[in-house]
Order: sequence, then C-alpha cells, then structure tokens
Amino acid sequence: MKIKGKVVYVDLEGGFWGIESLDQKKYLPINMPEQLKLKGKTIEIEAILRPDIQGMTMWGEYIEIITFTTI
Repeated sequence: MKIKGKVVYVDLEGGFWGIESLDQKKYLPINMPEQLKLKGKTIEIEAILRPDIQGMTMWGEYIEIITFTTI
C-alpha cells in the first residue's frame, strides 16, 4: 500500500514516531528509518499492513515500511 502523509512524534507512553496520512489515518511503523524521524516532514512510503503485531500504544495500525521518499 502507498501512504502519503506527515511524520509525527507522539508523546505518549515514552513517546514514539508515527505517520498521519492525508486522509487522517494513523500508522505506526515497526521499522521507522532514522532519515524519516523529522517531525512534520511530508513523506510518501510503500508499506505492508501488519495486523499480526499488537502493542501497548493503541494509536494506529502497525505497518512495515518497504520504500520511502521525502517530499
């Protein structure tokens, strides 16, 4: 799946990086590259949904990033 959106830092439960898509969906990458950890950065990624992963954040859907581009 392709996702276009902004990088966010969520200051909950110790803090974590996420992606908010242009259609307001929230995604929680399990492999967020260091190059993308810039709050507010617009990005486009190709990712795989990972419904098999569960965590304590309860913030968004888990994804695995395959490729990415900063805009």
